[in-house]
Amino acid sequence: MHSAIESMFEKYGCKNPQDYKNALKEIIQEIALLGLSKSGFFDKAAFYGGSALRIFYNLDRFSEDIDFTLMKPDTKFSITPYCTKVKEELRAYGFEMEVTEKDKLVNTMIESAFIKGGTLIHLLKITSINPPVTGVNPNEILKIKLEVDIDPPTGAKSEIKYNLNPIPYYTRLYDLPSLFAGKIHSILCRKWKIRVKGRDLYDYVWFLSKNIAVNLNHIDERLKQSGHKNNVETLTHKDLLELLIDKFENIDYKQATDDIKRFIKDSHQLELWSKEFFQSITKDKLKTEI
Repeated sequence: MHSAIESMFEKYGCKNPQDYKNALKEIIQEIALLGLSKSGFFDKAAFYGGSALRIFYNLDRFSEDIDFTLMKPDTKFSITPYCTKVKEELRAYGFEMEVTEKDKLVNTMIESAFIKGGTLIHLLKITSINPPVTGVNPNEILKIKLEVDIDPPTGAKSEIKYNLNPIPYYTRLYDLPSLFAGKIHSILCRKWKIRVKGRDLYDYVWFLSKNIAVNLNHIDERLKQSGHKNNVETLTHKDLLELLIDKFENIDYKQATDDIKRFIKDSHQLELWSKEFFQSITKDKLKTEI
């Protein structure tokens, strides 16, 4: 195994095949970010979502996908040249990768709040690893979804962050209040069908526990763009509070906990999940900023 990859594995303390697979996916994500950074991608785009929280803010759950947004709309934007650099970077660390564009019309059990007409979706397929990684089937194809919003809503703020693994590089990502706005938009607007995405709820609790305020302007713009807010009045703290309290009234918390369990190591905290729990912490802890 490449020495840098071996060093990155050490922090995980993997105990079973699923641990190794999750760890490997996250390491691949970080190498992909390195390739994107070298390509100049972050001159135009920002990193956001659960993987951004994990890599740069130590969110204690695994995240399968990597989500990005352009800083300003560009309908002609193509991710393909940047993926070429990602492929080169992964090969340098012993990973062979294919990039395929995902059909957004496929009917899935969960429809992302961010999968809209202005989203590019690609799958990074790791088809071989040389040398093989202990605990991971050498014939298994690992898939990581990469999404880029090319028609971003306004109001978000970004910052430059640095990562040291596998080597030092920089990334532009949304600041925490803007990341929180995106997460709340997912909770309010994601079209859950059969399976509730408990990862959204887990991240919501994490934001509140860190005393992070919501970027109210950005969540307002997100709701307008996705068609979930039709009036011209500016969203207020009271409005957002009422929307969340109403949403938490009708969630299937059993399905939500079943969804998140495989992404976290300690599931005891999930025993508290209920409408009373989420409504109470929202009333007590939710903060907003303009």
